[in-house]
Amino acid sequence: MTRLTRTAAPLLLLAALALAGCSTAAEPTPSPTPTQASADGCDQVTVVVDFGVLDEPVLESCAAAGAATDVLAEAGVTTEGTVDYGDQVVCRVNGEPAADETVTIEGQTPFTESCQTLNAVAYWALWVKTAAGAEWEYAQEGVNTLQLEAGQSVGLVYTPGTESTPPQG
Repeated sequence: MTRLTRTAAPLLLLAALALAGCSTAAEPTPSPTPTQASADGCDQVTVVVDFGVLDEPVLESCAAAGAATDVLAEAGVTTEGTVDYGDQVVCRVNGEPAADETVTIEGQTPFTESCQTLNAVAYWALWVKTAAGAEWEYAQEGVNTLQLEAGQSVGLVYTPGTESTPPQG
């Protein structure tokens, strides 16, 4: 086993456990209109999606408090799980990375995401902020069980390698 594999394995397992919850509906449903933020920011839950190397703009929205799956849906964010781990590992967010898209991570062989299992090269990390002025923290549970209150934030970041950085929003 290489040093990278021994180092990456525990982090990837943690990512798999922390990234629960995805909708695998065959037909996408129309996204609801996100809740509008108050004049000085979001008075509910701030939702941030940072696509990183996938070259999509960062999405930031405001949605009513509740279960993370409902908050994401209200913000117009869809997720898809993997074949091996189902909804416990987020594989795609708003269809990214697309099944026919070649993903290039510096220092790695380019790949297409099959959503078969946990990807060791790149993954979607789930982050939370417990209050407006708080620091982002790596989620300790997945989107299926995470409950969000007004004033909190949730973020999904497409993470290359084994070190995730918090959302930029």
